[in-house]
Amino acid sequence: MAILLSNITARPYAGVQDLAAIAALINTCIVCDRLDGLSTVAALEHEYSSPDFDLVQDLRLWFDQSNTLGAVAECWLPKAPNEQRAYLTFWVKPTVRGQGIETEILAWAEQRLRTVACDRQLPAVLQIMVRETQTDRLDLLKQQGFTLSRSFYRMGRSLAAPIPHPQLPVGYTVRPLQPTELEAWVELFNQSFVDHWNFLPLTVRDRQHWNAEPDYQPELDLVAIAPDGTFAAFCYCFVETTTNTQRGVKEGWIADLGTRRGFRRQGLGRAMLLTGLQALQAQSLNTALLGVDTQNPSGAMGLYESVGFQPYYTSLVWTKKLL
Repeated sequence: MAILLSNITARPYAGVQDLAAIAALINTCIVCDRLDGLSTVAALEHEYSSPDFDLVQDLRLWFDQSNTLGAVAECWLPKAPNEQRAYLTFWVKPTVRGQGIETEILAWAEQRLRTVACDRQLPAVLQIMVRETQTDRLDLLKQQGFTLSRSFYRMGRSLAAPIPHPQLPVGYTVRPLQPTELEAWVELFNQSFVDHWNFLPLTVRDRQHWNAEPDYQPELDLVAIAPDGTFAAFCYCFVETTTNTQRGVKEGWIADLGTRRGFRRQGLGRAMLLTGLQALQAQSLNTALLGVDTQNPSGAMGLYESVGFQPYYTSLVWTKKLL
């Protein structure tokens, strides 16, 4: 039965008592739309504790007349030097889709972005990532004036297949990152990605938040050290233990892989990728996953394919300029 938008009410996040309903709604949408992962209260608590996320202003909930959660939206507003971006993520319960709630969510996000952009006197850009199979959402974004900006592959590789031995340049070593080295790692990260599309500088505070992830494992957080002691490359791997258990899978992520400018074209990226795969394999996992910009300027696609990764599906980034 269709639910009229007039029977939908919206409010800000009210506290931890909302988390179970949010996680349940997200998981309903994941199953319905055949997406990846599963949400948990613990994961949401950590995600929403990000220093750049305003729980009152950046998180919105919509309820039907029986006070059942029907939709939730997150508007992430990182600080960039030349423009104010907003990354919108939202989930709508299948039974209330197509009744106008999606349009209301977009209007809420646009207004939130305009407010912040005006305060900072910066141009405003709203971005949404959508799986290519989410045709209803793609149609909505086109109707609302969004344009396609970029495409990303989700890629995977079996960890049962042999992993070539990593070949580091002479004098280089690989080891886990130490807790006292976050500032040096952040500099390495920023130097590695500054020439990539949509780059935003990472801060030490951001990196500290990563380390507070419930599933963070220091042994999967790898850095390559040059003979002079410079942090030259990194491979940050991750295993979502709870999600794996709930879904009955054994998957791990090559979450971030990068080489500092000035240290490229020496085989460091390949060596760190293979080292990361070995680290995931040592966790008794079956599959390694990663995401990659299909137009990555460093040739990452070719590197991943050369060690056995294959595309699983495509996600699309849609953009709308507001100011």
